[in-house]
This record gives sequence, structure tokens and C-alpha cells, in this order.
Amino acid sequence: MKTRRQFIQSSVSLSVSAAAAGFALPGFAQARTFEPKPGDWRTFDVTTRVDLLAPKGVTRVWLPVPSVDSEWQSSLDSRSITNGKIQMTSDGVSGARMVYAEFDANEPAPYVEVTSRVRTRNRATDWRSRTAVNEDADTLAYHTRPTALIPTDGIVLKTALEATRGARTDEEKARAIYDWIVANTYREPKVRGCGEGDIKSMLETGNLGGKCADLNALFVGLCRAVKLPARDFYGLRLAPSAFGYRELGGNSASLKGAQHCRAEVYLQARGWTAMDPADVAKVMRQETPEWIKTTQNPLVAPVNKALFGGWEGNWLAWNSAHDVKLPNSRGPKMGFVMYPIAEGADGRYDSYAPDDFKYQISAREIV
Repeated sequence: MKTRRQFIQSSVSLSVSAAAAGFALPGFAQARTFEPKPGDWRTFDVTTRVDLLAPKGVTRVWLPVPSVDSEWQSSLDSRSITNGKIQMTSDGVSGARMVYAEFDANEPAPYVEVTSRVRTRNRATDWRSRTAVNEDADTLAYHTRPTALIPTDGIVLKTALEATRGARTDEEKARAIYDWIVANTYREPKVRGCGEGDIKSMLETGNLGGKCADLNALFVGLCRAVKLPARDFYGLRLAPSAFGYRELGGNSASLKGAQHCRAEVYLQARGWTAMDPADVAKVMRQETPEWIKTTQNPLVAPVNKALFGGWEGNWLAWNSAHDVKLPNSRGPKMGFVMYPIAEGADGRYDSYAPDDFKYQISAREIV
């Protein structure tokens, strides 16, 4: 039986032969462009509103707000309205900011609405140039540590060493891990939300299907296992893709379900470098009715190329936090914070079922 990697390699050979013979294979779409390039900033107001329809006891709500300031994102002000008590707070460790709202037991219809302004722009790495980039040693060490869902020993280390066999430089290792993720994992639409990111369980069971919080977490974990600093960014798609890819954008009027996480790896000659192998898998699985099985497909090839080192700026990052203890929460730590979260007398609400406590997210671009 062929492995997924062998299948992709054989598909590449078949596609080349088909092109030489002058006919198209089923599922091979017309060539598409996907070339995000750094340029002008875009400004968005992002609004999240939560309504608790049947509150029980004292209820609490946590809403992430943009907490990242970098060469590709500027997190500006946030403003809130509510009929409860409210404060801006953070996880106290990573700097992940959030609005915390608390409602008395006698409040019949708790609500909170937060609007955050953020500026974003495209990213792309110029692989032809090399510039030494210095980063704080403690920061780099922090982003090689294990977390509850991203261990760096055992089967994770074994897999990382196998994936990077023969790679010598940090860029070669990052490339090998990116290619391994694309070749061996796949998008599984039935996974709830963005996935859980439990990479040890994925590798132990051999079930390598998942969504962005699974696949990009696996990229981060494999990088960290071979001492490449890497991190996830948990965020939200804000607007349609400028390149026509339906699955790589969001409907600004209704962004419930538009959550998406991305990754970065630190390369000595590049600094922090954008990565998103999970979106390659998403295009392969969901951009067309047919599941595309090769990165040589003209619909997939430009995405596979561009997302190693870049991404489109129609997305914001809330934070890069792991193992988050929510302030004033009575529940367990969160593996990550990307969705609105609420707790009541019966415990924590299901963030993946927003109708249970009714939240809506929208974005408006400021021109």
C-alpha cells in the first residue's frame, strides 16, 4: 500500500506526463495566482458580541482581543459595552489580552460587546537575501519549550528527527518539516472548531487528520523538538482573499467559524518567518468538491509555495498563548484562547457551539 508521500510523488510524475501528452487530469484546476506581498496596511474594526440566553448563577465571559504588535500587525484600541462588570486583563504569562465580563446571578440577559481596531498586512520572505537577525535568547528558549499539548520528547522527537534526516541548516529543517506536514497530514472537516492541538495523540494513533490548531501545532512541535524556535498564533480571518480562494478568506459580515491559527519559525538569517501548512491542506481538501491529492495541482501549487514564508493580511492574530489560566475562572486551563469563552453555574459553555450562548463576530474595514 502506498503511503501518502508516495502517492503525492507518483501524482507529480503522472501530472508531468499528462501535461506532456497535452491533456488534463481530473481535479486539476486552471492555474491560480497566490502571491501575498508586503505593502500597505489594512485597518479593521472587529466586533464580537456575546449574549447569554439562559444564564445560571454568576456568569463570566472572556473575549480575546488583539495582543500582537509586529512588522505585520499593529493592535490598537478596544472598547466595550455591557450590562455587567468589565475589565481588560491578560493571562499574566504570555501577554495574551482579553476582556473579562462578570454578571450577577439576577441579571436576566447578560451581554457584552467588544470592538477592537487592528492593522494588518501581507507577509512574504525574500529567500534570495540573508540578513542576520538578533532575537533575545530567553525569547528563543521560551519558544522551544514543551506545553501540555505540544510535548517535544518521545514520539514527537522521533518524528521530528525522521522528518529532518539529512537537513543541516535551520532553513533546511523548517522546509523538511513543512513538507512533511503537507505530505503526511490532511484536513478533516468533521473535526470540531479548529481542533484541539493534541499532537502526541495524533502521532500515537496515526490519525493525522485535523484542522489548523492540529496541523500547525504539529509543525510547531516538530520544530521545537529539533530546537527550532516556533510558535502558534491564534486568530481570525477578517475578509475574503484577494486571490479568489474561497477557503482562505472570511465573510466580514459574519465571522462565526472564521477562527484560524498560523505559525512562525525563527530562522537565524530571516528572523521570525511565517508558516501555514494547514491552509495548504485546507485548499487541497475543501477548495473544490474533489479532494486534491497533489501539491502540483495548479490550484494548490502557488498556495504551497507562498505559505512557506508568507501569508495574506486578511487575518488577525489574537495571541500566541498556550496553557492559559483564565483570570477568575473556576475551570481548567485552556490549551489556547481563540474563541469567546463563558462559564456559569453549570461550568464552562461549549465554545464550539456558539448558539448555546450566542456569539457573533464581524469585521469592518476602515478605508
